Amino acid sequence: MKKWTITVLTLLVICGVRYMDPWILEAVRMKALDIHQLNQEKQILEDIVTVEIDNRTMDKNGQWPWPREIMQREIKNLFDAGAGMVVMPILFSQPDRGGKDLDFAKSIVAFPVVIGQIPANEAKGNPVPRGVAVIGGNGEEPPWTNWIYEYKSAAGPVKIIGDAAAGVGMMSSPPESDGVLRRLPLVVQINNQLYPSISLETLRVAAGDPSYQMKASAEAGVEALRIPKFSKIITDANGSIWIDFRYKTKTMSLADIDLNAEESFVRGKIVILSPTASGIDNPVATPVGVLQGHDVIATSIATMMTGTNISRPWWSDFAEIGVVLIGGITLIITALMMQWYISALMPILVVGFYFGSSYLFNTEGYLIDWSYPALGMFFVWSIAAFMRFMEEYKQKMEIKKQFAGYCSPTVVRMLQENPSLIKDGMKREISICFSDLRGFTPLGESFGDDVKGLTKLMNGYMDAITQPILDADGMVIKYIGDASMHVHNAPNDDPNHEHSAVKTGLNMLKAVEKFNEKITAEGRPPIGMGAGINSGLGYLGEMGSTSRHSYDVLGDAISTAARIESKCKEYGCLLLVGETTYDKTKNDFFYLKVDELAVKGKSVGIRIYTVLSEMGWMMKNTNWGMAENQHEKMHEYYKNQHFDHAIRLCNDLMHEFDGKMEGYYKMWIERCEFMKTQPLPEDWNGVFIATTK
Repeated sequence: MKKWTITVLTLLVICGVRYMDPWILEAVRMKALDIHQLNQEKQILEDIVTVEIDNRTMDKNGQWPWPREIMQREIKNLFDAGAGMVVMPILFSQPDRGGKDLDFAKSIVAFPVVIGQIPANEAKGNPVPRGVAVIGGNGEEPPWTNWIYEYKSAAGPVKIIGDAAAGVGMMSSPPESDGVLRRLPLVVQINNQLYPSISLETLRVAAGDPSYQMKASAEAGVEALRIPKFSKIITDANGSIWIDFRYKTKTMSLADIDLNAEESFVRGKIVILSPTASGIDNPVATPVGVLQGHDVIATSIATMMTGTNISRPWWSDFAEIGVVLIGGITLIITALMMQWYISALMPILVVGFYFGSSYLFNTEGYLIDWSYPALGMFFVWSIAAFMRFMEEYKQKMEIKKQFAGYCSPTVVRMLQENPSLIKDGMKREISICFSDLRGFTPLGESFGDDVKGLTKLMNGYMDAITQPILDADGMVIKYIGDASMHVHNAPNDDPNHEHSAVKTGLNMLKAVEKFNEKITAEGRPPIGMGAGINSGLGYLGEMGSTSRHSYDVLGDAISTAARIESKCKEYGCLLLVGETTYDKTKNDFFYLKVDELAVKGKSVGIRIYTVLSEMGWMMKNTNWGMAENQHEKMHEYYKNQHFDHAIRLCNDLMHEFDGKMEGYYKMWIERCEFMKTQPLPEDWNGVFIATTK
């Protein structure tokens, strides 16, 4: 019951944390929902355009802020070009130094012009209010008092300009806790007086309405805003809307406005005239990247005009917690009771949460968090999987205790992970290596009656040759006296098992050299090792009697490997390799052909090679390359029954390859002398028939 108790308690804690909803969860939720905005296909607005007061415009009209007569001229030019309305997110809070405020006010009073004002807690100005009809509330104070963003004051326009403008709106864009703007307050309050945003004012002026309506209650805050000629605008309790950032405006520099153009860029449009020149621009962090302030105004206007209602529905928190609770219970049952591959379907759930959330956003405008269910359920699944792992680990330790007496550690691990691999066995391509100690007789004589000392030294020898096998993820099948047998690609997968086997053989020889340094320093005679490697089909499994059995391997390739190893001493070579292994690794190691031999019990000959080093090392020794050509030519003479020529080349090669092949060439001279005495057919294929194993 322990695993069930811990996992269920973990699930309840995760649901409780979500109910408390700390800021870190909110930040993650917002970032996750931003992905939906990023993935939306962008739409170019037809009714709203942006005219930028950019660096080129500044070059034309001079430094900012411009005198009122320049502003007056540029606004008149826009209306002369056919603009339907001009929206300027610009603050005219200070009187004009040239005393042209009155002229400027007279010039804009005849046009639908909307200008900005800024809420602040310390500013002293003349904010321009707007009439509002509030539905709801029956107390002494307005129902929205505790909900709508409140400021102590605001910086409004010069009174004469504010009175002349068709609309004055607040330029307020408070970001979320992570500094990203996602929601825009449509109204703010100052001293219990409501002030609309510049976006809402633009919509009101465009509709020709004198005011707007708001539905609110003291218990739930703001529910909606409405301009009579447009659809109801759904807001959150604070009077803010979620901006739909799919919308973009066409943009042109004010310097490029052509009054004589046949197709006017601004004709019949709502024109947002916005400063974007270096130093006076207004960059804003949004879910879709950094935008200019005028982009936020345009997208918020489009959000309201199109009737887009992005919202976090009242039931979203309960739905998200419910999904985690139900899904978590399902995952706990799956992780603790069912097969691992069923539990591994967890990523599909994560993808499903995302696409479900995306579907609701695109079809209903609902912001339903997918990150919390995904992370919460992943955490629950992780705890459940860990508890199951610990339980199975305990079972594996019990198996190890039970079977370690007759299984190697590798076999025990395989049995722990999948006992059927051992009990049922397997059939696969493997590489087999047999090794045998050389020089045991003088070594044993050096110990006399000290059996314990000899045993300790032999164990050290086995440790030395075994480590390279383990380093290459090979598996020791058995030790037979001073001989060993190991395989590659069973039971562990090794797609390059032929390469691993040959490299391991070379490393075993190096280990013996290092071991010899140790024992000769102790006054013991050096020892040697011979090894034979072959690759082919093997049958592996637990074999033996009912009372005594072990993991073993059978097959023709194994028998051939044993017989190849038995020829090491005869050929005077330390490491012999069969032709199947050679064919797979001939580009990786430096090989010399040893013989074409039909081992005892076989009627077909196989090529046998000896490996002297890895190919990279040989490339540094050009003498070996030249000697290799002579070696191959020697074998051609041998096959063509030109034995005297072969003997001559053997003598020439006797001290090549750093003397490693001296014993082989002496043996081969004896072979040639013997073959000279044999009645060989003219079409002899060069295969030598072995008469002993």
